[in-house]
Amino acid sequence: MEGVHDPVRHLKYLRQSLSQDNESIGFFLSAGCPLSVSMPTDEWPLIPDVANLTRFINDHLTGDAHYQVLLAELVKAERNSENIEDILSFLRSLSAVSKGGDVRGLSEESLLELERKICKIIVKKIDVLLPNQDTPYHQLCKWIRSIDRKTPVEIFTTNYDLLMEQSLEDLEIEYFDGFVGARRSFFDLRALEDNLIPIHWTRLWKIHGSINWYKVDAANQKKVYRSSEIKEDASHLIYPSHLKYEESRKMPYLALIDQLNRFIRKKSSLLIMSGYSFNDGHLNDAIVNALKANPTAMVLALMYGDFEESLSATEQKERYPEAYRLAKNQHNLNVWTFNKAIIGTNIGRWALFPESDDSDVDIKAFVTSSTSGDESGRTVSSVKLGDFSVFTSFLKRIIGSAQGGS
Repeated sequence: MEGVHDPVRHLKYLRQSLSQDNESIGFFLSAGCPLSVSMPTDEWPLIPDVANLTRFINDHLTGDAHYQVLLAELVKAERNSENIEDILSFLRSLSAVSKGGDVRGLSEESLLELERKICKIIVKKIDVLLPNQDTPYHQLCKWIRSIDRKTPVEIFTTNYDLLMEQSLEDLEIEYFDGFVGARRSFFDLRALEDNLIPIHWTRLWKIHGSINWYKVDAANQKKVYRSSEIKEDASHLIYPSHLKYEESRKMPYLALIDQLNRFIRKKSSLLIMSGYSFNDGHLNDAIVNALKANPTAMVLALMYGDFEESLSATEQKERYPEAYRLAKNQHNLNVWTFNKAIIGTNIGRWALFPESDDSDVDIKAFVTSSTSGDESGRTVSSVKLGDFSVFTSFLKRIIGSAQGGS
């Protein structure tokens, strides 16, 4: 039976948790976040989501015979031709076994060339700048800067873009992303694992790589470097799912997954996820296993849209079924959608309780009420923190509350 959750109570608890200066607080930003940046209608979105990025690449390579062969083979293998990350994984798995002969009608040379073309298109599409300093990314950074923290904020992201870096640098907030050096920055595993970075530096962990990371073969070794310039024809390190375990050890990826695991295992840690659809099984496993090992941790997944999406006038389906499945079985993984939430494994709709505090305007501003469209005519409450711009507005209110002494 579906229950109810009091939005005022849970928003107050979230505000209190975010106001602490000595707790481990982290954010997990994924593909949905760039969609929240306001742009002129003909220029939105700043960066497309995975589905639209894939369509852009597929359209761009319509005339490429090798790419069409790859897509045809992808479909035969029952993989998703509408997800560029699936396409890249499949392409790279073929490349790994292509030495000495063709694989599925594609040579090693043609596969490597396809990967370069795809990465070049991705880089060109997502190498963009935030339009001003009032974006949701900047609001998050202003919140980070608002408190002198005893424990550093950690930001994890699966995005390859440089929007988080831009907003941190716009506001001159010190951060560490695992790389050190000025000319050709290299990954410093010891600094990451031994936590040798100043406490007031924010941590930025790019789990799926970045458009300014490159793989270089030096002295018979593969090394990863970060550059301040975007190099179109370089070997970009984005979406590393194809890497074998031993390759991941040499690259930053495994270390960054370990860092996510370590963060969630910290006592009373809070990780807030935004723009993530729970479609990455490897990441889901890492998050849930860490939560099982640490009952004091909390992961709050803020999801865009209502709990279900309409297929027709009479038929609906769950919008994020994998997220719901995991949250129903893991007490410290909570999922908030606009109209419903799973909190402590209990699913329920948002509903204002009669005794809810009406005087807390900073909280009530994020609870909207309307009348349901059915014959019951009941009042329906919504909490839209799953929209990254609304969530960062919530952070902005926290700054104002703290400065006002409330």
